Amino acid sequence: MMKNLPWHTKIVLALLAFLPLYFAVAALGTKIGLWSWQTGLVSLSFGGGVILLGVVALAALVSLIIALRTKPRRNGLLAVAIIGLLVPGAVFVMFSAARSAAGDNPIHDIATDTANPPAFSAETMAAREAAGANPLSDYQTPLGQLELYQSVPPELAIKSHAQIITDRKDRPAPLPLGGASKAEGVAAVKAAMDAMGLKDIRSDAEAGMVEGVAGTFWFGFKDDVVARVGDAQIDFRSVSRVGRSDMGANTARIIELRSRTEALLGSASR
Repeated sequence: MMKNLPWHTKIVLALLAFLPLYFAVAALGTKIGLWSWQTGLVSLSFGGGVILLGVVALAALVSLIIALRTKPRRNGLLAVAIIGLLVPGAVFVMFSAARSAAGDNPIHDIATDTANPPAFSAETMAAREAAGANPLSDYQTPLGQLELYQSVPPELAIKSHAQIITDRKDRPAPLPLGGASKAEGVAAVKAAMDAMGLKDIRSDAEAGMVEGVAGTFWFGFKDDVVARVGDAQIDFRSVSRVGRSDMGANTARIIELRSRTEALLGSASR
């Protein structure tokens, strides 16, 4: 069947087949350590990926023009060309949405207590250091005074982590323990983290602390999560190890973890 297709259609089909393979290699190469996350995400995905998408779209446009000019018209060739235009267009929309999400989420460290965010254990801090993770930032220091955020716009540079988190419409809130005990709170958080698929979960019932590591499937990015269980409430914190923006992932994770913990505490009290 492929032998009967014109050259321009074959090129479009080959490029469409290569497209997902390219992005999969860029992501999984980062995950298994073949190259840095900057290479996999920035250079290959957003850099080379955009060029590749442009090549696919151009090839599809040429194919579409040729197919329209060829008599008799073959609907199958027109369909391939149109798909070749739609796929890059859809990916470009996804990239645009990602950039917008990055702009809406300029930091990667989110906590429910911005005055005294939950602290990580020495084990977690050692793991972050070994992985070359970003240093933890002081929540009261304006971004412009932090090395990682030197290039942010002036209106953002004057804001601290605490201000940015407080201004969020979806700011995650602490979870009141209600009638539950501190030990029950620790157990509920641990079970919720496990249900969410977090790894390396550690808990200390006496200290009221639960920690875990969340990871993404494709790139293997890791975020450290900690919950501080007090006598009256549970505070949560989620921090990415690399990158500047988390595109809202840490906020969403805390909201889900809080919801799952609340449901487990509710079930225990019945």
